Amino acid sequence: MHIFDELIAAVGPDVISRDQVKRKDYSGDKWFAAHLPDLVAEPTNAQQVAAILRIANRHRVPVTPRGAGYGYVGGCVPEEGGIALSLIRMNRIKELSVPDGVAVVEPGVITGDLQAAARNAGMFYPPDPASFRNSSIGGNIATNAGGPRCLKYGVTRHYILGLEVLLANGTIVRVGGRTMKNKTGFDLVGLFVGSEGMLGIVTEATIRLIPLPPARASISASFREIEDAAEAVQQILRAGFLPSALEIADRFTLESARKHLGHQIVPAGNAHLLVDLDGQEKSVQSELAILESLVKKLGALSIDTAFGETECEALWDLRRGFSESLKATGLTKLNQDVTVPRGRLVDLVKFAAELQKRSGFPIACFGHAGDGNIHVNVMVADPEKPENHQRMDETLDSLFEQIIAWGGAITGEHGIGLAKKRWWPQAVSPENLALHQTVKSALDPGRILNPGKFL
Repeated sequence: MHIFDELIAAVGPDVISRDQVKRKDYSGDKWFAAHLPDLVAEPTNAQQVAAILRIANRHRVPVTPRGAGYGYVGGCVPEEGGIALSLIRMNRIKELSVPDGVAVVEPGVITGDLQAAARNAGMFYPPDPASFRNSSIGGNIATNAGGPRCLKYGVTRHYILGLEVLLANGTIVRVGGRTMKNKTGFDLVGLFVGSEGMLGIVTEATIRLIPLPPARASISASFREIEDAAEAVQQILRAGFLPSALEIADRFTLESARKHLGHQIVPAGNAHLLVDLDGQEKSVQSELAILESLVKKLGALSIDTAFGETECEALWDLRRGFSESLKATGLTKLNQDVTVPRGRLVDLVKFAAELQKRSGFPIACFGHAGDGNIHVNVMVADPEKPENHQRMDETLDSLFEQIIAWGGAITGEHGIGLAKKRWWPQAVSPENLALHQTVKSALDPGRILNPGKFL
């Protein structure tokens, strides 16, 4: 590229590379699509990011920011080549203040590392995407990542107090602050969280931390059918409980786990429910006893309980193994993180069963039942076969058409990226789409940031 020497002069050869291996490493994420960037940039500070953006904007060269590359929708695929800008070297926890209840971090900090640092200080960072051991805070911000604890504690956006963001022209702007309440102007923090790298590049985040709950308990229960487990979710909430997590899994998911993880870790039955409680020790013990009794009345085939971090994590090993268990089937997993109004939960699992019969593809459902965010996984053998393409498209068309008809969302936490670009125009109104375009044009008139995606 003709700007290679200009970039080297601006930020140095340790930041800019045309190495083929690096280009391949930064060509995609955990989705199947990939595209080689022309260059790779690995800055270590905001000033280097600003310099790269100023040059790229002047030459109208695409810039695709990326975190750890653990997304599931192709959000960081450099679809139009240009520069793959990795923020993974910007990985410092710059401050952790217990009195203020905040952490100031760079985007390359791994989510699990922030959680561990907060815990060591007696504080708590609740957002817990399944990839927390590998995903970065910057990637979590780009997709407004969720996780099992969203039911009680909310998503990433609820913990972002302030951001340092670089606009497409290299301007450094700070939005929000470090206070828990802040109504100074528009909610510009909310504008950038979930924007999938298309409006600006986050180089620092001020994150809200809360006191660490001193006690935790879990209940693992099996049921005859997925509809029974889904109804149990509604009954638990109607009984006045607000668990930190309420997770569900269906028969195909459990059978895959039995083959991959072993029968000893997977309870009998065709459906699984996992409930997490946290708070003060006495209140958690009391809720655990009441909830165990309720789950029995709701028809659970088996119940295991745990108290304390170590015991609870042992029960969660099953839940965290679901995704890998499905991959181990040898089928391609088309993971759709759809969200429905919670009252439609039973309808969703019934619809998935009907869709399985119609399509001929196995469909595995598991995920965050408490907030209606279920991962509907269409399992496909030989997805590259031409005869499968149309059937795959028709199956996903039917799924998203029904989700939208119910007032649901085509993505709850992974984002749109490339994977869901096909259904974006159906998911929003023309007026909504036009508003998105207006915002994009205002902040990135040259359209250099993460091009080729849903805008």
